Amino acid sequence: MLRIPEVKLNIDEDIKLIPEKISNKLGIAREQMGAFSIYKESIDARKGRINFVYTVDIEIEDEETILQNNPASKISKVIDDAYKYVDQGPEIIEGRPVVVGFGPSGMFSALILSEMGYKPLVIERGKRVEERAEDVALFWKEGKFVADSNVQFGEGGAGTFSDGKLTTRIKDLVRCRKVLEAFITAGAPQEILYKQKPHLGTDILQKIVENIRKQIIELGGEIRFNSKMTDIKIHDGKITAIEINENEEITTNCIILGVGHSARDTFEMLYNKGVKMEQKAFSIGVRIEHHQEVIDKTQYGKYAGHPKLGAADYKLVHHCKNGRGAYTFCMCPGGVVVASASEKEGVVTNGMSYFKRDGSNANSALLVDVRPDDFRSEHHLAGIDYQRMWEKKAWELGGACFNAPTQKVGDFLKGIPSKESGEVKPTYKPGTCWTDLSKCLPNYVVESLKEAIPQMGKKLKGFDMEEGVLTAIETRSSSAVRILRDNMLHSNIEGLLPVGEGSGYAGGIISAAVDGIKAAEAVATRFKPIK
Repeated sequence: MLRIPEVKLNIDEDIKLIPEKISNKLGIAREQMGAFSIYKESIDARKGRINFVYTVDIEIEDEETILQNNPASKISKVIDDAYKYVDQGPEIIEGRPVVVGFGPSGMFSALILSEMGYKPLVIERGKRVEERAEDVALFWKEGKFVADSNVQFGEGGAGTFSDGKLTTRIKDLVRCRKVLEAFITAGAPQEILYKQKPHLGTDILQKIVENIRKQIIELGGEIRFNSKMTDIKIHDGKITAIEINENEEITTNCIILGVGHSARDTFEMLYNKGVKMEQKAFSIGVRIEHHQEVIDKTQYGKYAGHPKLGAADYKLVHHCKNGRGAYTFCMCPGGVVVASASEKEGVVTNGMSYFKRDGSNANSALLVDVRPDDFRSEHHLAGIDYQRMWEKKAWELGGACFNAPTQKVGDFLKGIPSKESGEVKPTYKPGTCWTDLSKCLPNYVVESLKEAIPQMGKKLKGFDMEEGVLTAIETRSSSAVRILRDNMLHSNIEGLLPVGEGSGYAGGIISAAVDGIKAAEAVATRFKPIK
């Protein structure tokens, strides 16, 4: 089978024409070709035209002749990129491996270990996704906050209530594909394997999470919800046991720690137990909202609204005169801004979309980089305190409840408070408070955003429209802490393997899941499976 790049179809051409396109491209008869599958799809919207560009895997007679006749075409033989399990180690594990947290990193640690016969125990401080979704819906509707069941905590992790983006910058193609295939087995559409910017949406993600849980249990794993790690037991620098809910101790010499970036109480406990960690840079900013049709028209012109295209996205960066970087992040086409607090007396925002991305607004994080020097403290957890401080200011500015402070883009740029909504209505629930966002953002963030927004408007027409809405505050784009680990993923405490976004080693669903797979492999190369 050969992999053929740069097969182009215009927006009105049917995908069934791909073999004909390849026939013309290679100068061979259609009868010489067999079945084909799409390996990759991207959209080329340059020069006012829309083309779909495919990389196609196709059966072709006499592959060697095709390769020889097209030496400069980047045609290649399809190689086997199937995931292969690591060779298992000789040691006997004490008890069984424990996975802490059931977000992407913990989920895929547990899935791989289960597939290899290790029967892991997963503990998750929050609830199963069905119950969690009910708590989150009530929080958005009435502001009723549940400490361990919210957008940050519970089965599936923080990504469960997001756009469900499956893009990543890591180059680990085999493990990334393993994650995507696992999602497909659990109910995701086949297209996530080849789309340029695949996503699932919160609606599909919730069902996938539930199905992966069932797979792990069927393979002999155990998952306990409402189960919080409250202590770890250490002897001679090695893990010996884990404490759950302050009243149960479980013997183990292997803990995979995938707690997510908002498990602040867990970081504090680990720090007090001597686990080495360091301050880590992150970002602070707001969510910006526009009408989705504005983004569609800017990106797709006359093709805006075409059923093959869906809702358009964007990605913008500006390097400010003050040395800071401002950028958009986690853009949610046709989505909503959601309340994402994990503690009382703090407002946190995030973005979320459903699979169809058919909401009236587009939203994106609009962030400015924050550096450890900004914390003004050498304490390893100072970044967490810095986040809390600004989340508390947003809480107070929003009325000392979970309502979020909001401001129109035009008013923000002019430095005057907003008093009411305009053309673009904020989607954040349970409610918003029109005000002056400079009161809940660091001065350097305000300065950077005031410079960046007009410049971004030059790159994306309409981005700086006065009627756009800014909602504060976004502080959880990444962890404020990194737990140090060696090349076998162990922390300074042997048997404690920190993984995923919370531990500072990933930045999205796919990269966190891949990090979890690596942790499972590290366990497997050391220990025998459990009989």
